[in-house]
Amino acid sequence: NETIFDLLSLGKSLQQSINGNLKSFSLHYIDWKNPANNVYHVAEEFAVERRGSKETRRPDLVMFVNGIPFCVIECKSPDIKDPIEQAISQQIRNQKEDEIPVLFQYTQLLLAVSGNEAKYATVGTPAKFWSVWKESTIDFEEEVQNSINKPLNQKQVQSLYDAFPGKSRLEVTNSLNLPRSVTAQDRAIYALCRPDRLLDLAFGFSLFDNGEKKIARYQQYFCVKKIMLRIEERDSDGRRAGGVVWHTQGSGKSLTMVFLAKAIALKTDVLDYKIILVTDRVDLDDQIYNTFRACGKEVDQAKTGKDLAEMLLDHKQRIITTVIDKFDAAVTKQNSKNNNQNIFVLVDEGHRTQYGPLHARMRQALPKACYIGFTGTPVMKKERDTVHQFGGLIDTYTITRAVEDKNVVPLLYEGRHVGQVVDSGAIDTWFERITQDLSEPQIADLKSKYSTTGQLNKAAQKVKRIAWDISIHFRDHWQGTGFKGQLVASDKATALLYKQCMDEFDMVTSEVLISAPDDREGEEDLFQDNILTVQRFWKSMVDKYGGEREYNKQVINAFKNGETPEIIIVVDKLLTGFDAPRNTVLYLTRNLKDHTLLQAIARINRLYEGKDYGYILDYYGVLGNLSLA
Repeated sequence: NETIFDLLSLGKSLQQSINGNLKSFSLHYIDWKNPANNVYHVAEEFAVERRGSKETRRPDLVMFVNGIPFCVIECKSPDIKDPIEQAISQQIRNQKEDEIPVLFQYTQLLLAVSGNEAKYATVGTPAKFWSVWKESTIDFEEEVQNSINKPLNQKQVQSLYDAFPGKSRLEVTNSLNLPRSVTAQDRAIYALCRPDRLLDLAFGFSLFDNGEKKIARYQQYFCVKKIMLRIEERDSDGRRAGGVVWHTQGSGKSLTMVFLAKAIALKTDVLDYKIILVTDRVDLDDQIYNTFRACGKEVDQAKTGKDLAEMLLDHKQRIITTVIDKFDAAVTKQNSKNNNQNIFVLVDEGHRTQYGPLHARMRQALPKACYIGFTGTPVMKKERDTVHQFGGLIDTYTITRAVEDKNVVPLLYEGRHVGQVVDSGAIDTWFERITQDLSEPQIADLKSKYSTTGQLNKAAQKVKRIAWDISIHFRDHWQGTGFKGQLVASDKATALLYKQCMDEFDMVTSEVLISAPDDREGEEDLFQDNILTVQRFWKSMVDKYGGEREYNKQVINAFKNGETPEIIIVVDKLLTGFDAPRNTVLYLTRNLKDHTLLQAIARINRLYEGKDYGYILDYYGVLGNLSLA
């Protein structure tokens, strides 16, 4: 399918002899720009021989563009049980190796319809990823109404009589039954299968992500369309209008960026364009880079500020990924500046670093660029308004809509309280020993600091009790299911303490994933042993894996794809941009708020076979923060 998709998209280069000279030309199988130049047919119950057999399968409807089977539709009666599920199951069965896979080598779009319900997908899509399509235009309903109630001419009516020789003319005429009301099936077929939309989806909104074919969901499609209209607007200095896209976590923002990059690249009047994808963390930069590479897009990653400076001025690189702090060196050391108005800066999680010197440096390097921010977390506070910073809101796709569309699973919240028996005598003795060289005011100040909830939650006794509760909860509810858990700890030392306790209890397997310790960390902290513990752990991980990148890669890969670890313990890592569909339960043992909280809970909202919900178990008490976010 990917090979044929490339042929359909790019055409085939051939040679022709003209007056004894060989000249090359391209043969295009589809006229993508002018839908009316193509020929369209629909075949009912199109018989295809099964592989290695004389038996046939008969898909209900196959739609052909220039003789190429572009779309396959399975229709089920709404009177049967689970009609859409049955139609999807039949589509998946027909693609299997011993069925009729050859048909699907050409197919771009698949539909399952049943009167009042319809879903769509593309080749190879698992059942859980089949989607509903929702149209955004106001006059769409009227368009569908006019389309389905358009009277047939005499030739079309005669062709119906010929197609159903077993039925009387009266039966065929009565079955037309016009006018009639619009159904969900009508909406889906009109929205997805009319020639201009079908070609647009196939050409501009389909891609292969590491060999897996994907087609845009409706929110991705209409978002890109809105952006393409927005960038046509210009201010008095010629700058293109930008803005913010607010699409909830897990709704496919990275692929929306890929579809947008393709749309910009295909825009014939945008010459000498550059697309710069900006994130605020190395792991997110790697993720965006890998997404574009996996989708077959040529992309260059800026490793240093000097790298970035050269790429900004070079005409070769079209798509660049970078971490935002590299703009500082690119401007201050390399004095890089590009006044091109056809530079598009796509900022992932745009609000986190868009206030202060980092954003200013980026604007300094690219003063006339078009800036588009993508986020799925809170963007407005009194002192910070990302929407205004980027130039207005372009599109929104909320958590509620994503859950309704079944693009993410709903989340269930449970506050858990673990009782604590404080051994006050032992604590007092310890406190006296470590404060013997301090003055009375210093002792009083220290005592007030260590009586806060945050410090209480770090106490070894509390950690041990929470680790026990988590171990029992995971063992009793999730062990052996293939689903995974993520524990968010307050700091690196506490993360290691959770791991130590869970290893002692020996009920569940776990691994710790943290960033390198800062040598300055904890210089005002009296828990000197904790700092040394973190440093020793880090050294052992670097020795074991040969470096930080490999440590990250192997632990994450084992969590995502292996049987162990069942629980991954983190502090700040993997709270953003981490996509592990098996990750189902989040154990929160620290205070989180605003965008960090929404990003953390979104780690468990991804779709996975058999996963109905994501579960948040809160040992800290962040419910108020959650509602506010």
